[in-house]
Amino acid sequence: MDVHLEKDNPLFIDPFALGQRLDNWSHEASLTVGTFFQEVVSRIKNGEDDLALDLLMYLHEPNETRLGYSKNRPQGAGLGTGQAEEVFDALKESSAVRTGFITSLEETELMIEGIGRDKISDLTTNIIRAHLIEYTESQCELYGIPTQKVALPPCFDVESMSWEERFASVPVYKNKPILLVPKVIVRYAPAYQNQKYYQHHVLNFLKAQELANPQSRLVRVLRLKKGRIVRKLTKKVLKKHFPNTKNYLFEFSQKHPEVLKGYRRQLEALERSGNSAELGEEDESLISAALAAALKSTKPGDAEATQYHRLMIGIVEFLFYPSLLHPKKEKEIHEGRKRIDIVMENGATSGPFFTLPNAQRIPCLYVPFECKNYGREVGNPELDQLAGRFSLNRGKAGFLCCRSFANRATFIKRCRDTIKDDRGLIIPLDDETVLGLLKLIEKGERSGFDKALSDLIAEVLLS
Repeated sequence: MDVHLEKDNPLFIDPFALGQRLDNWSHEASLTVGTFFQEVVSRIKNGEDDLALDLLMYLHEPNETRLGYSKNRPQGAGLGTGQAEEVFDALKESSAVRTGFITSLEETELMIEGIGRDKISDLTTNIIRAHLIEYTESQCELYGIPTQKVALPPCFDVESMSWEERFASVPVYKNKPILLVPKVIVRYAPAYQNQKYYQHHVLNFLKAQELANPQSRLVRVLRLKKGRIVRKLTKKVLKKHFPNTKNYLFEFSQKHPEVLKGYRRQLEALERSGNSAELGEEDESLISAALAAALKSTKPGDAEATQYHRLMIGIVEFLFYPSLLHPKKEKEIHEGRKRIDIVMENGATSGPFFTLPNAQRIPCLYVPFECKNYGREVGNPELDQLAGRFSLNRGKAGFLCCRSFANRATFIKRCRDTIKDDRGLIIPLDDETVLGLLKLIEKGERSGFDKALSDLIAEVLLS
């Protein structure tokens, strides 16, 4: 996220969004959140209050990300000693926790008084601090962002189930460390929302239940002309009899778990739809035009090879977000004997990079990009080089980025030969193709990007 450094930004890390991502970084971070939460709940259920409070007492105000609520300056929404005790008391007093009904941190927004989106985001930030440090260090290395080695608040270690002090090389602003956060897990409003669950799921269920009950005292029976009878019930009436309290939502969800499951399935479907990017179309249009201009001004040849490589990192991250994430440049493989120009993690929940491994059985956990700023034709040696980077564990699909083709049809035939020989799927990204994809986004047609990418893939797969 591109955040203001002088103040907190009204954005939140959403543990639900984190848990829905398929990339390795998000998976590991989500496991840490789940392990921590279940350990706290387990200790409370077992009467080990001191041990549960010990875990929570290491939570501090997570100012490093600049996310959350505050006035005028970044100061966090709380989680000092007093706030940690409040969180502990809220969990301990909750029937949902004591009975083991709550299974994830995000569900506390629905059923535990005193815990809302700001505290959930702060809790998550604290718990995944070690993962955010790793992400920050890799992104700073990737983009050449200046860092300093500083002491950071304690990090939770899953193996020891304890908090550990940590020094790390991160950006520093006005003597305060800054941690970068992947945009894909940040939301203006987290998925789990008490009011939406109550309004659109709980009340809808109750309304249907009451209307189906001929003995209901809440339903008004209206006799219309010609003897027609209509049964009416408004949500306003329901709200008077079933008020929105978190304790009631727990009791309702415990009695009707299918409603809570349906709510989660709906949220999962929304997350898979990929409509979670924080950039607006206007911003994307400006970025697309700027990247296209930079590509056009970069000359082919050895002199500007490094510049082309760096530019392509930005272009492919922008184009393929949020399907491909966390780019790393010059990734070593085979104990350092080979290097990949750019490698990205596949976090797709829909679209071509979800289809490739799940429908077409082409593994692509990681997707490599080889960049060739040649002033000449690329051919079999470059194809063989990229194919040599493939493996079942890393993936067998990647991109060859180059400036142009003297004969593109011939190169596509070579790519088809490669996939037919079971050496992997290689997709060409020459300047003409890249500029066409950027133009789509510049015109506000991001929705057409997956179709254009699918066509590129099909060009190689369909001989």
